Amino acid sequence: MKRQARDRQASRRDFLKTSAVAASGAALANLAAPIGAYAQGAGTIKLGMIGAGGRCTGAAMDAMTVDPGVKLVAVCDMFMDRAKGKRDHLKSKKPDQVDVPDDRCFDGFDGYKEVLKHVDAVCIANAAKFHPLHAKAAIEAGKHVFVEKPHGIDPYGIKMLEDALKLAAEKKLCIVSGLQSRFDPGYKETMQRIHDGAIGDIVAIEENFLRAPYVLYRRAPGLTEVQYQVSNQYHFTWLSGDDVPQSLVHNIDRSLWAMKEVPPPTCHGLGGRSSMTDEIYGNVFDHHSVVYVYPSGVRIYAFTRTTTGCYGEVSSLIFGTKGRANLMGCTIDGETKWHYTGPKPSPYHEEHRALFGAIRKGEAISSGHHMARSTLVTIMGQISCYTGKAVTWDQVTKSDFCFLPKPEDCRADMEPPTQPGPTGSYPVYIPGQSKLL
Repeated sequence: MKRQARDRQASRRDFLKTSAVAASGAALANLAAPIGAYAQGAGTIKLGMIGAGGRCTGAAMDAMTVDPGVKLVAVCDMFMDRAKGKRDHLKSKKPDQVDVPDDRCFDGFDGYKEVLKHVDAVCIANAAKFHPLHAKAAIEAGKHVFVEKPHGIDPYGIKMLEDALKLAAEKKLCIVSGLQSRFDPGYKETMQRIHDGAIGDIVAIEENFLRAPYVLYRRAPGLTEVQYQVSNQYHFTWLSGDDVPQSLVHNIDRSLWAMKEVPPPTCHGLGGRSSMTDEIYGNVFDHHSVVYVYPSGVRIYAFTRTTTGCYGEVSSLIFGTKGRANLMGCTIDGETKWHYTGPKPSPYHEEHRALFGAIRKGEAISSGHHMARSTLVTIMGQISCYTGKAVTWDQVTKSDFCFLPKPEDCRADMEPPTQPGPTGSYPVYIPGQSKLL
């Protein structure tokens, strides 16, 4: 029996048990049916932004670029100055498509509730802790959703996301993931050739996301501790989930795509903080390595680093019995030699083209066939890095673990769950001592 066939057979029972929503998402992706938030046609689609950082701003720009009928009408962020600042920036770029007066700019933990009152669809790209909560609230309110990666930071959040996906299917609403690799035509053709046997059976995958620290904000005068941590959210685990979910989720999503969506039964990881120890780096690790293991012996070797002055690489390299594929380079070498020569549109544009095109056609499309699973596999790896223990797919799918506080319990006057130590540096998880599951 071929390796990939053995992997599919060995994992099938757990896979089916834990991913019913994925099956409904795959079916929904091609479902054409009347949908509720926006009547299909050529009119204006009212868009809201939940989050006003660079990624949500970019998503809103992409949406307005691919569909001139999309109009931004509401924005929220934890900070009003950010909400208005990004509103003004987008207005300067798309003056005819931005209509956000000051009374439709909102702030605070509950600002998303106000945005949902004014829109047909939302772009959600804020602290990843809140992605499941805000996606579910939007679907409950009858809105279409674009939600950035990662789609949760813990098993508790993924269960909430799965509820949102099921509800979207019931209400025939669109929900599209920011895992844009699935929308890249070069990646799609390369992956199809891999699945058709161009490199033989997969024997190993190497995933790299090695770069400098991401989006650092120094403490501004007058901020409370929770305000500072939210402002610098990528560097606090309770808000971002750390860098395996934040960055490697793109790579792991591509790996699972190559493995035909079968999750690895087990993983072991190692990581820590070597040099990024100042206050501004919060309590996240600055390097991680995770090995995901399949019953056949196939392994995914996944590496991420966020350290200045070091070697950088972003790649997805797939090795088979007959050759190898550089997925991001769209090339195959070995017995088959091939490179992609087709069109190369921006996958960031293509994901929004798919979303807003479906809304206009009255079709409900969903990324539910991969977004929750890929995110949960990264959470599995992050927990292994923090604890130093092997973690199984069965453990993580059965767990209700949450990086407290729960997203729905967050408020402006709370004390955050991590506090700076005597030197101003924040304590980190200790592999071999920290217990999470």
